[in-house]
Amino acid sequence: MPISGTTGRRTTALAVAAAAALFGTMALPATAEAHGRGHDKPKYEDLQLLAINDLHGNLEPPAGSSGTINEIDATTGKPVATPAGGVEYLATALRQAREGHRNSITVAAGDLVGASPLMSGLFHDEPTIEALNKIGLDVTSVGNHEFDEGSAELKRMQNGGCHPVDGCYEEGREFDGADFPYLAANVTSEKTGRPILKPYWVKNVHGVKVGFIGVTLEGTPNIVTAAGVQGLKFGNEVATINKYTAELKRQGVNSVVALIHEGGLPASNIYNYDCGAGGSGISGPIVDIAKRLDPAVGAIVTGHTHTAYACMIPDPNGVPRSVTSAASFGRLYTEIDLKLDKRTGSIVRPSVTAANHVVRRDVAKAPDMTALIDHYRALAAPIANRPVGWISADINGRGSSALEKPLGDVIADAQLAGLSAADKGGAQVAFMNPGGIRADLVYKSTGSEGDGVVTYGEAFAVQPFTNMMQVKTLTGAQLVQLLQQQVSGSNDAAPKILQPSANLAYTLDLNKAGAARVLVDSIRLNGAPVDPNAKYRVAANEFLAGGGDGFPAFAAGTDKLVGASDLDLFNSYLTGHSSAGTPLAAPATTRIKVIGVGQDNG
Repeated sequence: MPISGTTGRRTTALAVAAAAALFGTMALPATAEAHGRGHDKPKYEDLQLLAINDLHGNLEPPAGSSGTINEIDATTGKPVATPAGGVEYLATALRQAREGHRNSITVAAGDLVGASPLMSGLFHDEPTIEALNKIGLDVTSVGNHEFDEGSAELKRMQNGGCHPVDGCYEEGREFDGADFPYLAANVTSEKTGRPILKPYWVKNVHGVKVGFIGVTLEGTPNIVTAAGVQGLKFGNEVATINKYTAELKRQGVNSVVALIHEGGLPASNIYNYDCGAGGSGISGPIVDIAKRLDPAVGAIVTGHTHTAYACMIPDPNGVPRSVTSAASFGRLYTEIDLKLDKRTGSIVRPSVTAANHVVRRDVAKAPDMTALIDHYRALAAPIANRPVGWISADINGRGSSALEKPLGDVIADAQLAGLSAADKGGAQVAFMNPGGIRADLVYKSTGSEGDGVVTYGEAFAVQPFTNMMQVKTLTGAQLVQLLQQQVSGSNDAAPKILQPSANLAYTLDLNKAGAARVLVDSIRLNGAPVDPNAKYRVAANEFLAGGGDGFPAFAAGTDKLVGASDLDLFNSYLTGHSSAGTPLAAPATTRIKVIGVGQDNG
């Protein structure tokens, strides 16, 4: 029955008061009481946010599984892999999305550069910064990969200037740096205690100030080389954002958006997954972070996990709040639409909607992006197009969901082959970290090289860090500890399974817990059990050998010998173990026998 008269108005007023108590500083939707008698009706300003994350310098359309997005076919109702990505299409998509919007801000959540394909990586990611300037990026947080070459190089990305070693790449042309601010609220100098870059950025949207706070994951030092984070401290994400949210509010900035380079693991890999009621369909670090951030933060843009979601996760008051991620490599962008209350300066939280959109390749290419790509392609061509090997079919790395990846095995074999000689380190076994495999080797030609030909540029996309290799001495007991640390310690909840060379085999039982998941009695090196008292020479890249990714057993190794780069060994192996007549085939992934529900590959 409709409510009328004074009783109805009183009930409405009580409901508004109760909602105000629940939502805190958030502005409420317009109601008869909130409007008063008409003369004080609040005015709202619409704001569109367009968000990307984890571009990783992918200017050209990514190849293989890195260049597709899963969506539901409207006819069959089944998932299909749709080609997506490439800055020529991303620029078009973002520009079209802005049309008709009085207020639009383009944001990002880190890892825009680093681990990049050759076109960007060869030039220390200057091409990607130039592309983002042209696309109209307004602000981004830093990610862990922004520290791959250290904080000085990150500041060069921000401020411009020629590379300190390689110099300027074209005579008379100096790199100008980013037109947008990099935000690093939780990255401070050990000497000064102050953030190394701006902690936040404020945009005045027709009278309403909107603040953006940018952080990277607190665990960045665990996944970046020690040299990359030397002299830096990485603070807690929640404490940092809440601190600067309070600071912004003291300055009269009541609309806050968090840009966080940390993410979640959604239950579905469909690009527009909504995570279910209350965010029940997503796990991972971002869930706890989102639930503890100040309710004044109106929206949370995330990254790092390369997954796609548009969730509503409750804030500390239990009120749903938008938390989004746009996968990686420029294959998606997120559109977040919201209203700003011009009376309070706050984001009207119930107004916030978010959706991911596929960067499809059936639209017109942006001419300025095409010109930029053509320019750097010509500069890189003499190196990028050189054949280094041949394959008989796809060899998946990044695109493999298995714990043991075919391309991971190839990389480990390449490292052992290149470092086994006595004068190269005398390596007896080699390991590759799965996160360092950045692409697949794809059989189908992406240029004029021909099917099955692996070019230097394609190999570079797989191993873009150019980490120097190390060989260390570990005892047999330490070697066992190394394998156990894949599934224990900091890797207990999210195992990091090392990719072993062909001469090592063991069983991993996922039905067990912690270190017990590695069945010690099953470990065989060259067919023999590992002697806990013997000494073994173990090869790995400098990141892994330094204890990165949660492997302190590596850091404890002795008698370090520094060898060639991982990329050089990979290229040498491809050249030496394949030809046009006898291409390299994907190895059988039988080195690790995995048992457990739905995981048995033995």
